[in-house]
Amino acid sequence: MLEVGNEEAVTAAALERIAGEEGLPDAERARAEGTVTADTAEALAHLVDPFDLVSEVPGVELRQASWSAERVGRDPDSPDWDLDEDDDAVAEEDGEETTVG
Repeated sequence: MLEVGNEEAVTAAALERIAGEEGLPDAERARAEGTVTADTAEALAHLVDPFDLVSEVPGVELRQASWSAERVGRDPDSPDWDLDEDDDAVAEEDGEETTVG
């Protein structure tokens, strides 16, 4: 789980990154700017490369990555928000391979 504390800053950073991409066709640049402006998760995806996150981890090969986001009303003090609750079930279902999504 990731909490974005300043959506405007994330969007601005993504727009800056897009502006600095040399050789990007104008139509694609406009589409990318519209996408990151409309969706903070898309802006974050322009800033964070999942392959870079795990490229140096021994024994790990990232074959596919995807982003998903949803707004949730999270109360970190609530006992209903035990973030480790589902981890064991996922590991048991997957056998030797663990899927992180």
